[in-house]
Amino acid sequence: MTAVAAPLTTPRQGRRQGRLRRLFSRSTVNIILVVIGLLWLLPSFGLLVTSFRPAQDFFSAGWWQAIAHPFTLTLDNYRHILQTGGIGDAILTTALITVPATLLVVLIASLAAYGLVFLRWRGRDWVLVLIVALMVVPLQMALIPVASLYRSVGLFNSIPGVVLFHVAFGLPFAIFLMRNFYTGIPKDLLEAARIDGANEWMMFRRIVLPLGKPALASLAIFEFLWVWNDLLVSLVFLSGSSHVPITVAILGQLRQFGSNIDLISTASFVSMIIPLGVFFAFQRYFVRGVLAGAVK
Repeated sequence: MTAVAAPLTTPRQGRRQGRLRRLFSRSTVNIILVVIGLLWLLPSFGLLVTSFRPAQDFFSAGWWQAIAHPFTLTLDNYRHILQTGGIGDAILTTALITVPATLLVVLIASLAAYGLVFLRWRGRDWVLVLIVALMVVPLQMALIPVASLYRSVGLFNSIPGVVLFHVAFGLPFAIFLMRNFYTGIPKDLLEAARIDGANEWMMFRRIVLPLGKPALASLAIFEFLWVWNDLLVSLVFLSGSSHVPITVAILGQLRQFGSNIDLISTASFVSMIIPLGVFFAFQRYFVRGVLAGAVK
């Protein structure tokens, strides 16, 4: 009669080893993600420190040495930029361009996506194909034709002209994103509302818009960041205007001050504050909106 060998590990020890393996695997992934995040944030942190340093310190030592000597930091760069650099007027001009463009894109895209998903009309699929095709059209190819058109209608060197350009080229992606999210809304909700006597506008305002908050927030973040950080469109259509956005103003600072990186870094960090605030205000909706329509 042969003896049965005893198991090397008990079930309790096996469960313990499994938990340890999962813990170490998760810790490794978390450590890698933290390292990547720190490396990603390092240039922004360096820009922040540089914006508080005097010019002579920047050219004599690296920005990381200011951490050991914080008493050398100063607010003179911000005072100079905001008082004499025209950054305040540039921020206002950027807001006058970004806010209307973002609101118009979000509103028009929401209405168009509602019509593509919940309304039945001839040619709806072909319109969707056209919208997807317009997403691959680069805006650079439209700069010269639109500039000629703006000169003839009096919109060149004007803020409304820049707003209309951003709205036109932001709508294809916006409609596509909102349409993908709206396809996940049960149509039974709208049918029940129709039975109760609700019209299309009431269903859009009271049912679809509240359910579409994640997609609306992510779309607003995307559009706000794109328009706020735009340089090419503003440089083309506002080159001769006295009111320019902050990206063009920073470019002017670069040309004016040459190698004064302390002033340029200060203006650059000022341009980052508002987009960061907008992103963190809507970040809880961002992932849900980006993944809209990805899983059905």
